[in-house]
Amino acid sequence: MPLDRDREVQFMYRRSRRVTQPDPQTHETAPAMDSPEQESAGLSAEAVQALQTQAQQYRDGWQRERAEFDNYRRRAEREQKTSHATATGDAIQSILPVLDDFERAMQTVPADIQDNLWVNGVGMILRKFYKVLESNQVTILDPTGHVFDPSRHEAIATDDAPDVESGVITATMQKGYLIGDRVLRPALVRVAR
Repeated sequence: MPLDRDREVQFMYRRSRRVTQPDPQTHETAPAMDSPEQESAGLSAEAVQALQTQAQQYRDGWQRERAEFDNYRRRAEREQKTSHATATGDAIQSILPVLDDFERAMQTVPADIQDNLWVNGVGMILRKFYKVLESNQVTILDPTGHVFDPSRHEAIATDDAPDVESGVITATMQKGYLIGDRVLRPALVRVAR
């Protein structure tokens, strides 16, 4: 039923827009008379105007609600991405000490067993760790030779190095890791005085 009423209102609106009708004999325009449909519906020009105003208010309200919903959807998607990145970073951060242990173990393998299949298997596991880091957009920080950046590096000692500029990193004691722009762990470094 509301659809029929809307059609009726639209019809009445179109009819009310015809303000004047030409007189066929004098070619003068005379004020339009209310149509029988408009009279039977009991709609005056004021009622039609009120209905138009109400329809405009409904349309404006609908458009505002739609814009608010679009903003909500975008905000929820952004929060979901941020939450996912934070959870991924936290999970990776918890396995970094294990990765450090693997690296130290591979660096201290005795020369007489370096070709051992078991040692090669451990090396493959280490490479898989690196691939997992890469697939999660984790960057390894090994800043030796770069200028010290306190937001990414943690200085644990200074060195007297006459051939290196002051503030340049002379050695990386422990690698740092980034995920995107977020520092998972700062690199532990030695810096030239």
